[in-house]
Amino acid sequence: MITEATLTASPARIAKPYKLNALIIKCALVASLGALLFGFDTAVISGATKALREVFSLDETSLGFTVAIAIVGTVVGAMFASGPSDRYGARECLKVTGLLFFLSSIGCGLAWGWYSFMAFRFIGGLAIGAASVLGPIYIAEVSPAQWRGRLVALFQFSIVLGILVAYISNFCVGLLNLGAIEWRVKLAVGALPAIVFFFMLYGGIPRSPRWLVKRREVAEARSVLTQIGEPDVEGELKDIIESIDAEHGHADEPLFSQKYRVPVFLAIAVAVFNQLSGINAMNYYAPDIFRMAGFSTASGDLQTIAMGSANLLFTILGMAIIDKVGRKILLLVGTIGTAICLSGVAAIFFTHQHQELLVWMLMGFIACFAFGSGAVIWVYISEVFPNRVRAKGQALGSFTHWLICCLLIFSFPALAKISGGAPFVFFAVMMIVQFFVVLAKFPETKGISLEDMQKKLGIK
Repeated sequence: MITEATLTASPARIAKPYKLNALIIKCALVASLGALLFGFDTAVISGATKALREVFSLDETSLGFTVAIAIVGTVVGAMFASGPSDRYGARECLKVTGLLFFLSSIGCGLAWGWYSFMAFRFIGGLAIGAASVLGPIYIAEVSPAQWRGRLVALFQFSIVLGILVAYISNFCVGLLNLGAIEWRVKLAVGALPAIVFFFMLYGGIPRSPRWLVKRREVAEARSVLTQIGEPDVEGELKDIIESIDAEHGHADEPLFSQKYRVPVFLAIAVAVFNQLSGINAMNYYAPDIFRMAGFSTASGDLQTIAMGSANLLFTILGMAIIDKVGRKILLLVGTIGTAICLSGVAAIFFTHQHQELLVWMLMGFIACFAFGSGAVIWVYISEVFPNRVRAKGQALGSFTHWLICCLLIFSFPALAKISGGAPFVFFAVMMIVQFFVVLAKFPETKGISLEDMQKKLGIK
């Protein structure tokens, strides 16, 4: 068992140079396919809100609830994902999310009424919530410290790619002039990538070595570390065993205890501020925002594709520099940019002038969010918790993220109807608050192994 003396007297093991091999890349790519479905399912409904209003006779409040029901499912999925992940492993649980994504897409496309539509959207939310916990956990636990930021950020890249694919899919389906079934086709398209994801998980990716140690399957963990090219297998294995303390029967501990107060605060803070930027109001209601500013439906759909492209481009930028610049710097710079752009959006709505600048302000916001909070959130949450409570910590961060998202998505249509600029003022103020919280409280995590991060945060 690790003692206080051990922590103070034993320096962190110096990581040897680590060259990525094909298996690590494959693990990250396959796990990130769940994030692509996550992003697709998040954004695809933006192209159907107008039809849903008409088909189900929805007002602003009921529309907000119709969109937010998926987020309610996401909150539930995130809340309960850690238990199955601890018991069966993230890899096995991701297979279930693939089936849920498929069922949700087909069900929404074939929905026979508002209640059935809501039920299938809720199921899709369960899949999103679970994937937002399971994917980052799995990637973080198979990734070397030197590459972990970029590999976990691949999860965010896939979310953004899924959002862009949803926007493009909605635009292309709209060109087919399918009439009354157009919204059904838009939502059912997601079944195709769900099938691909499910079968890719049977393609030979290993179980997480850290999860294996937690389950006391040390021999298999050693084999996995060897397969993924760990240069110091025994040293890494020793660090993992000590951090989990599995040999002494303390692999499972309650998350809400004094010793974990710092990582709990960090996970909640990064998740809350991520959503208080207003990013998912843009993702779910982008066409409506453009219609509020006077753009036509077709023009609004094109603008959302432009926003999605900017999101993808700047997420790639964030991925490229996150392990060099660090998580904290990206958060600070991105936060300043988002606050400025949100203030510009608010000014356009309040003054009813310069609407032609709206798309540029929103693209600027998307860009700053993408390489800042967007690139950092899932990386940071997966890094700050020790191995023994990582699944619970990831679930807490994801649950918080989606709970705040649910509240915002539900309330946005009604708030925007009262005053188009008011929500954007609120988001801008929250970004100013985030800047000072990150500056004062957030430690840097780049280049530090998961086990050494536990020591840096003073967790015994």
